[in-house]
Amino acid sequence: MATRRTTMRSRSGTKLYAVRDESGQFKDVQTYKRAHAADLRHKSAAEKGTIEKRVRKAASDAVKSVKSSVKGVLASVERTAKRAVKQVANPQPALKSAKKAVKAATKKMTGKLAAKKTAKKTAKKVARKPAKKTTRRSAAKKT
Repeated sequence: MATRRTTMRSRSGTKLYAVRDESGQFKDVQTYKRAHAADLRHKSAAEKGTIEKRVRKAASDAVKSVKSSVKGVLASVERTAKRAVKQVANPQPALKSAKKAVKAATKKMTGKLAAKKTAKKTAKKVARKPAKKTTRRSAAKKT
């Protein structure tokens, strides 16, 4: 069982911890600073239990996340396998599908490029325009 400590101050004013025995005599006297630092270095049994629980929970969470990611990978593999089976079962002419793929890719790329070009042009225009100066012209010099 932990011993009960009482606090007091020395003549110089430093705070002290004093431990008494059963008869009330001083058994141990320490400065508060040193005793407090020693207390902080040691973990109590209750704190040790909570750390263990945290580690256990973190491990179980890691296992859950791995399981869920494996499920996702498994589902994607199943999907690709089904797609492959469908393509083998119902083959389409290679030329038509290739033409379609090329057309779709060019549409995507040209649309993206056009959008990029217009965005760049507008940004340049905005950056190029200086603020209008509102200065008065000086009168003609008289000689």
